[in-house]
Formats: sequence, structure tokens, C-alpha cells
Amino acid sequence: MEPKPWRDRIRDEDELLEQLNQLASASADRRAQALLDGVGELGDRAAVARDLGISWTAVDKAIKKYERKKASATDAATTE
Repeated sequence: MEPKPWRDRIRDEDELLEQLNQLASASADRRAQALLDGVGELGDRAAVARDLGISWTAVDKAIKKYERKKASATDAATTE
């Protein structure tokens, strides 16, 4: 059996990378939403960070990135 041509292998790997990027993005969104739920329960981002044993900036950055992504998706939907 002959191995797949290199162009086909590259195409396959590009497709896999795209799938993985989509999965990672969806996971980051779910994580940020969970962080926001934690903020709702504990009161603020610093309390969530302390509870999880991570830095406040990590919590803040994840939430801000998620909020920017949601806002840009909403803006794109309303301008079309």
C-alpha cells in the first residue's frame, strides 16, 4: 500500500488543526462563562481567582476576551 501523497497529508492536518482550534475556542468560551458564574456567586473576579488558586489577571483576561468576542459577534449580527 502506498503512503498518502504529501499534499493530501498536509490537507488532512490542516483540517485537523481547524477542528482543534474550534474545539479550543469553544472550551475557552465555556470556561469564561463558568468564571462569570463564579463571579456571580462569589462577588468579584478576585474572589474567583483566590478560590481557584490562580491569578486575578488570568480570570480577568479570560472574561474580557470572552466578552469582546460576544460583543463583536453581536455587532456583526446587527450590522448585516
